[in-house]
Amino acid sequence: MITSDLARVPRSVNDSTPYDVGLLLIRLAVGLIMFVHGAQKLFGWFDGGGIEGTGGFFAKAGYPAGETMAVIAGLTETLGGLGLILGLLTPLAAAGIFGVMINAMDVKWSGAVFGEQGIEYEALLAVCAAALALAGPGRFSVDRNLPVLREHRLVYGAAALAVATVLAVVVVLVRD
Repeated sequence: MITSDLARVPRSVNDSTPYDVGLLLIRLAVGLIMFVHGAQKLFGWFDGGGIEGTGGFFAKAGYPAGETMAVIAGLTETLGGLGLILGLLTPLAAAGIFGVMINAMDVKWSGAVFGEQGIEYEALLAVCAAALALAGPGRFSVDRNLPVLREHRLVYGAAALAVATVLAVVVVLVRD
């Protein structure tokens, strides 16, 4: 087998650029999607229902104080989305989105994973958020440039996801 000279050049063990670019793309995609969903709830942007319309949806879904739940979900999605886009407080931003997606899956759950009544979209967003909470934002992030936040630790992401899971389950239990 013939190999080129470039193939024989050892790649630096510390070259994490592909990993960092991949994390950036996931952060941008999930962050933008969640920002838009939050803006729909809070401001009625992008054909959303605003607080009143979304509050009505939450009330019909069995949540007490529908408009309050709309504000909480909207703020979590908007701020979590912005946090992921910027790579700022990434474990918290991702954990917030993870918790919201647990509730979204509970509301939508009809017994189907795939199809029109399925939860595959919400599950994908939840898994991506969990992965970002655990992996961290990568080098192309605000977190990376702030000394206090520079060192991402797996334990921070795991702790953030644990808190988000507990809070999400409490909110699910409050729902009728």
